[in-house]
Amino acid sequence: RYGQVKRMMQELMEQRSQLLSGTLPKDQLLRLRKEVTGKMDYGNKILALDLVVRDEDENILDPDRTSVISLFQAHRRAAQTLSQRIQEEMSSQQRSPGHGTHGAASPSHNLYLCVRNFVCHIGEEAQLFMALYDPGEQRIISENYVIRWASTGVPQDIELLNNLRVVFTDLGSADLKRERLFLVCQIIRVGRMDLRDSHSRKLSTGLRRPFGISGGAGD
Repeated sequence: RYGQVKRMMQELMEQRSQLLSGTLPKDQLLRLRKEVTGKMDYGNKILALDLVVRDEDENILDPDRTSVISLFQAHRRAAQTLSQRIQEEMSSQQRSPGHGTHGAASPSHNLYLCVRNFVCHIGEEAQLFMALYDPGEQRIISENYVIRWASTGVPQDIELLNNLRVVFTDLGSADLKRERLFLVCQIIRVGRMDLRDSHSRKLSTGLRRPFGISGGAGD
């Protein structure tokens, strides 16, 4: 038990350094906070300490400002999550005897994306927002990678031609277990209110309008 707690403390100190670095995007920061608080709750459980209940942002609930019913529901959710984690931990140890929790820590995976070209006749400037999307949860699970495309059919920053690359980092085991994962590209047109507006009338400029969307699925 001492060795198990020692390894958990070492992992928590490493993750604390990442939290204090100030370099993580918002979604990765929240994911790391959830992992840290989950590990703290797990440590408290195996040491027979009190269970701390938290809100969706992993902040400790104030009993003076939270109703008894809300505290009970939060405590029940936390207990269920903790019990599930303990069962998964025990199953993992049974599948791989002799390996400690440090070796069984959740691995991090990255997705490398290189954009070669964007072919879509718009006639105005466009912004491309690329992100990872979970259709089961119906939500985007990553930050957006933004590409600004000129009306001439090339990137606004011409030096980025054939050099549009991004890495979606810190995809954990839970992300790989998703049934499906889409790479979604949202196309935003920047310019006139309506493309049918003729040049004979005073035109509005700089307006952002949804133009299209594209996506590809991965297993």
